[in-house]
Amino acid sequence: MTGLAQDVRYALRQLRKSPSFTAITVLTLALGIGANSAIFSVVNGVLLNPLPFHDASRIVSMFEATPNFLKGSISYPNFLDWQRDNRSFAAMAAYRWTDGSITGVGQPENVRAQRVSANFFPILGVNPILGRNFTSEEDRRGASPTALISEGLWKRKFGSDRNVIGQRLIVAGQPRTIIGVIPASFRLHVFNFKTADVYEAIGEETDPAFSLRDSYSGDAIGLLKPGVTLARARDDMKRVNAGLAAAYPDVDGNIQANIISLKDNIVGDMRPTLLVLLGAVGFVLLIACVNVANLLLARSTARQREFSVRAALGAGQIRILRQLLTESVLLSALGGGLGLILAKWGTAATLLAVPETVPRAEEIGLHLPVLLFTIFVSILTGIMFGLLPAIRMSRTDISGRLQDSGRAISGPRTRMQSALVMGEMAMALVLLAGAGLMCRTLVQLWKVDPGFDPSNVSLFAVTPPPSLRNQSSDAIHATLRQISATLHSVPGVEAVSLHYGAVPMEYDNERDFLLEGQEPPTRRTDNIPQTLEYRVEPEYLKTMRIPLLRGRFLSDGDDENAARVVVIDASFAQQYFAGQDPIGKHIRIFEIDSASNQRVLVPLVIVGVVGHVNQWGLAEDASRPLQAQMYRPIMQDGAFETKRLAQGFEVFVRSKTTLAPEAFFESIRQKLLASNRDMIVYDTESEEAVVTDSIASQRFSLILLGAFAELALLLAGTGIYGVLSYLVGRRTREIGVRMALGARRLDILRMVLQDGARMTLTGTAIGIVAALGLTRLMASMLFGVKPTDPITFGLVAVVLCGIALLAGYVPARRAAKVDPMVALRYE
Repeated sequence: MTGLAQDVRYALRQLRKSPSFTAITVLTLALGIGANSAIFSVVNGVLLNPLPFHDASRIVSMFEATPNFLKGSISYPNFLDWQRDNRSFAAMAAYRWTDGSITGVGQPENVRAQRVSANFFPILGVNPILGRNFTSEEDRRGASPTALISEGLWKRKFGSDRNVIGQRLIVAGQPRTIIGVIPASFRLHVFNFKTADVYEAIGEETDPAFSLRDSYSGDAIGLLKPGVTLARARDDMKRVNAGLAAAYPDVDGNIQANIISLKDNIVGDMRPTLLVLLGAVGFVLLIACVNVANLLLARSTARQREFSVRAALGAGQIRILRQLLTESVLLSALGGGLGLILAKWGTAATLLAVPETVPRAEEIGLHLPVLLFTIFVSILTGIMFGLLPAIRMSRTDISGRLQDSGRAISGPRTRMQSALVMGEMAMALVLLAGAGLMCRTLVQLWKVDPGFDPSNVSLFAVTPPPSLRNQSSDAIHATLRQISATLHSVPGVEAVSLHYGAVPMEYDNERDFLLEGQEPPTRRTDNIPQTLEYRVEPEYLKTMRIPLLRGRFLSDGDDENAARVVVIDASFAQQYFAGQDPIGKHIRIFEIDSASNQRVLVPLVIVGVVGHVNQWGLAEDASRPLQAQMYRPIMQDGAFETKRLAQGFEVFVRSKTTLAPEAFFESIRQKLLASNRDMIVYDTESEEAVVTDSIASQRFSLILLGAFAELALLLAGTGIYGVLSYLVGRRTREIGVRMALGARRLDILRMVLQDGARMTLTGTAIGIVAALGLTRLMASMLFGVKPTDPITFGLVAVVLCGIALLAGYVPARRAAKVDPMVALRYE
């Protein structure tokens, strides 16, 4: 310990003697370590942190799987059979969305709402901060309506009143008794679940479709029994589903349970992107280490007499090696400390760029694992960049060093420094290639036609007064017409369409249908055509500016008293009417008859064909088979669907005003509320923002890869500048001799630049080979460009060579200005 303390004190004295060297080294390391810590904080929060639930490793997500769709929703009757007949789960819980408008406490408000099984929160180990969870008696049809509320709603609506338990809250027109308050820390990023403000028991659901075995009613989680593996649970559920297939062959003949660990279900899509970013930022740290190693090699030249004397006085190679490693680790520790400060800023900046689709973003931060990672990286970095120079210095011949008074350094050391620069040039090119590919990806994405014009279009949601739910279909339709007329009277409105069903680039709504002459399926899993369904008003085409290709669009005459019609898109026409004119042909759709609570077939006549709309986003639609789409008039909805309209719908509005979307929405909201104060108008968003958000993942990757590439380019440029400056300094006498013998300044400039060009071109060639292999790892992140795109590789090679040439020009120009007489006296 005494020897180590002496090494540290001596290292500190040496670093104080060279403040410029120390500052440059610490800053270089801080950039590399700070960038790594910032990205590791994201990887740790999203991928590595255990889920914040009790026994999280035993919790799984559950889906109904068919040969064509592995993550389907589960019918509630099937879920109840899974729950009853399995042998592998300690518990199962179902969940689904429901209407969340609340009244009776302050201003009417629409909130997120979920229906969950009674054991949903116990499975996750979530306990209310007040009150209790649902009981099994409350989780059934006919039970007294109860509700759990979020901590946020409790504070916002009830002023954190601890006597809230037992109070009444009207949810979707239904009075409910509050039985508990769920903590604000609860988050669950799974399919079809978002943290809600109101939770209701799923068993009391009264929607007629919910009780049908062939209805996709919700999703589920399960808690494995201790010691039960995923493979064993999957085998067990195969047994359960075999029993259901035998009992209900027409419905469950080909249904299986798809079981995925909860963590894999949450973070699966983000894992490749984050691992690519972590690898990229690792390259930045390696480049920083190479730069510092070069600085240490250059500095070792000035210290060779010092270590010659120490060796002559009896210091062995191990002792000298330990001293040099102590200095390098001390430098990396200082760089790590400053890196933590940079990581704090970098993490905050990264969080600003993180898209909403990234799960567990709230867990990203400089937590203890990130601090431990930074300490580990700092120590490892100090050893990495210090070991090679230290070994070479400790092995140098003593007598040679005592005789050498600072003459030109040996060839091997120069070659080593050149090799290090080539390595960092190669790594910089790999990062530049990755950033270039992502840049080209974004350019290609912006060229994609979404199928509609999002400019000046806003989308918002409307929840009609609760009293409307108990009225007839005619009364509901009359109210919808009144709302539409009110919207048309708002100054600046160009076109309006009430909307229900799929929303472009946000969520889907699929409908089974049959072609003319096609027999109904005998089993739910039979190959039956599906189409995305948009239920709209006649002005939808004008609002979204979707091109009409054939026939006509919906009209005001397509109301509840007219023959039922449908408009299909070009993809629908191509898939099912190729080589035919679809106008006038019929399809049949499945609807629920409100009288019999059974599915019935309803015929529709095709009256028009419109262009295809990107439903899944700019990138995803272009990478998957185009799904058929159809448009139906809202006013022709059956009684069952009309009742759902009374619960809420969306509105698309195209404005002809230059007002900001928020200001324009406020004028609309005030106009609607003036017509009926019990109406709730909420959740406005610009369609331009929706289109932009559909490529948020690619934009996030580009921002980070671009930042890493810029940092790598800066470090690589600094590295080649430093090495050439060092070589020029060591060759000052040689340059003087050359100029004394008649060499022109242009010859000297060319000589130095040739050294830089040799390192640059070799490093670039190595980098291209490496990038051709490594960029394949990011193939899933690209769109419209191959991982080996020659244009991208050519451009980044030119940029890198240009930066290197610029970095080498300064020392080359300085060398060309050397005075021969001064140079000859240099040593």
